[in-house]
Amino acid sequence: MGCAISGLATKTEFSQKDGGDAAAAARPSEEQVQMIKDSWKVIRDDIAKVGIIMFVRLFETHPECKDVFFLFRDVQDLERLRTNRELRAHGLRVMSFIEKSVARLDQPERLEALAMELGKSHYHYNAPPKYYSYVGAEFTCAVQPILKERWTTEMEEAWKTMFQYVTSLMKEGYQEENARQRDLAASPKYRLDKNTAL
Repeated sequence: MGCAISGLATKTEFSQKDGGDAAAAARPSEEQVQMIKDSWKVIRDDIAKVGIIMFVRLFETHPECKDVFFLFRDVQDLERLRTNRELRAHGLRVMSFIEKSVARLDQPERLEALAMELGKSHYHYNAPPKYYSYVGAEFTCAVQPILKERWTTEMEEAWKTMFQYVTSLMKEGYQEENARQRDLAASPKYRLDKNTAL
């Protein structure tokens, strides 16, 4: 695939090693935050391109991810996706989330709220947490050619740390919403309302 961290490495390098809760994932250091913010200034000029490359690569390296996206589920020709308006729009939404995350790196409470909320919404999209870490790996592969000589091992580690932290928060939000929905479904009032509606 042309990127050292794509494929099987994605599963181990970008996943949480001990279960994936936010407490276990370290926030990026001040030095890493600065590296991420500096590199984002270059990346943001190509966000539409990065978004498309990221998702096409994601579907190449992890075709099972297409099952979450009903619009792309049956698309076999990945090259056609490069010009797909819906994929471009979704890629831009993800890049917008990354941009907001980068802007909030030095405001941990705001970043945590943003990522938790996104995890909760992904519960309703039926997008399970096992896929979240794949996006970070494909993002780093997509931005390496844009950053060229600026890309270093330290910068790669900074972006990995950010994605591990953010995805752990998203997973926490997903699990929180999953538990809330289970509790809601188990409550007598919900069952009564549901039976009345039938």
